Amino acid sequence: MKEYTIDAAGKTLGRVASEAAKALMGKTSADYTPHIRSEVRVKIVNVGKLYMRARKRSTKTYTTYSGYPSGRKVETYAALSSRRGADVPLRHAIRRMLPRNTFLKARMRQLEISL
Repeated sequence: MKEYTIDAAGKTLGRVASEAAKALMGKTSADYTPHIRSEVRVKIVNVGKLYMRARKRSTKTYTTYSGYPSGRKVETYAALSSRRGADVPLRHAIRRMLPRNTFLKARMRQLEISL
């Protein structure tokens, strides 16, 4: 199993997430085949030092919906990262960048994020 390490210090959320998604799909290796799951483990370090402008911290929102009437909950990036940790918004971004197929859960298991 190959290991791919990304240093998130000073980089933006989207740049780190897209690099990690490409690596999890196997597109960074020469033997990429779309229908075969690649054996790559992605490790992201220094997530606490991720760069984000102050305005974006307060305006970027994450929405969840329970399915019930008036069950929509909206939370900002700052509130989500302080409540659940700095790795949760990054995990969310990477998950949304991966294709929605049977490999999604296995690929997310190969992701390791450390603060």
